[in-house]
Amino acid sequence: MMASPQTQPALSSEPAIAATIADFAHELEWNAVPAAVRHRAKLLILDALGIAMAAHRYPFAAVIGAGLADLAALDGVAGKFHVIGSSARLPLRDAIVANGALVHGLDFDDTHMASVVHATAISLPVALSVGQAVDADGRAVLAAYLAASEVAIRIGLTANFGFHNHGLHATGVAGHFSCAVAAGRLFGLDAAAIATAQGIAGSTAMASQEFVADGAWNKRFHPGWAGVAGVTAAKLAQNGFVAPGLPYEGRFGLFESLLGSGETAYDIAQMTAGLGSQWQTAQSAIKPFPTCHFTHAPADCALALAREHDIQPDQIESISVAIPEGTIPVIAEPRDAKCHPVSDYDAKFSVQFIVAAALHRRRFGLAELDRDCLTDPDILATAAKVSHAADPQSLFPKAYSGGVSIVLKSGETVMRYDAVNRGAGDRALSEDDVVEKFIGNASLVADVRKVEAVRKAVMDMENQTARSLLSELCV
Repeated sequence: MMASPQTQPALSSEPAIAATIADFAHELEWNAVPAAVRHRAKLLILDALGIAMAAHRYPFAAVIGAGLADLAALDGVAGKFHVIGSSARLPLRDAIVANGALVHGLDFDDTHMASVVHATAISLPVALSVGQAVDADGRAVLAAYLAASEVAIRIGLTANFGFHNHGLHATGVAGHFSCAVAAGRLFGLDAAAIATAQGIAGSTAMASQEFVADGAWNKRFHPGWAGVAGVTAAKLAQNGFVAPGLPYEGRFGLFESLLGSGETAYDIAQMTAGLGSQWQTAQSAIKPFPTCHFTHAPADCALALAREHDIQPDQIESISVAIPEGTIPVIAEPRDAKCHPVSDYDAKFSVQFIVAAALHRRRFGLAELDRDCLTDPDILATAAKVSHAADPQSLFPKAYSGGVSIVLKSGETVMRYDAVNRGAGDRALSEDDVVEKFIGNASLVADVRKVEAVRKAVMDMENQTARSLLSELCV
């Protein structure tokens, strides 16, 4: 049945968004990208690879690897695609799932603040594995990574935090489209086919945030599954599959289907604003803590107050944290569950636990997510003293502002507020900080020689191939 005239989408003289993105991705030349952006991209990749290597210390990595290996065995396929930080090999799409989980699974990977998108976690696994498949050189891999990241971030910017407000994980949603772009470029699709691949991705893009309710692992799976969808879409498009031409702005496109036009107003102009001239990827923030980015300002404030005032936990009467209103359902509620995290992943999304552990340990790293910390009765008692309130001065989502106020048993109150969280904007981690973080993470599973070899290879990616870089990443 034909739609009535009242429900027909308005005609526009503007080119379709998918076509504009496809032209950008198809024509992008790595050497034409500003030098500062190119360097920043390699630091983001270095950070991600160190995290992926460290992730092998955690049970989820083995569980995902075993499940994917079982699938390969059922298919009777001998995988040849590298898994970061491992000697394992998997079929192409399974390797992307594994690598996406490794990069994103510790929640230590970069975030583009305003879009709330983990662009590297979705873009890098596809760029590396498809790059290996086609024997791409480093420049081609880097260009595919950057193109995909720019697309994913713009999808998040367009949504205006709407995905999260509707219970969706922005990274998981955006990644289906951006991975189709990266795979399409590396597979050698023309611009029309890259546009078609995005149209196909419009039927698979979904990622629920129900995992925040009980610390489930689904979020770890989202980037790699987006990669599977993207690679599949690109190959279907390459072979003539017919797909919608307006997957973003159409009447039943991404934003109308998932967000509608009600309480959250999305801004469709953000999809192509500054595309190819304003490099959003360079604004991605590298994390100082292995937790949800929304918790970082309170964590830093708690650490600073403990050090500046030599606060001992038994001196604390009560603690109040100020956080952006939109983040409360993710990191602060339901309060009782947040005060008693049952797993490391639960704890990553608990501002109460993170502030308490920071005050007790005077640091917050991967060790503070170990079982002994999660079950420490003194830390849990301090977590129960933490209340939260919406921060009326927050710059969210441009920055993830936050503050901590501590009332001591002496009657004294000390407080600190960070308008911009460390790692973002003018408070970005320095190159030395990023390298130090990489070395600390990678050294958990590799020796000094291997760690330094990986660092050199990444920072010289233009002169590597995808295959040589991935070979270097084997442990």
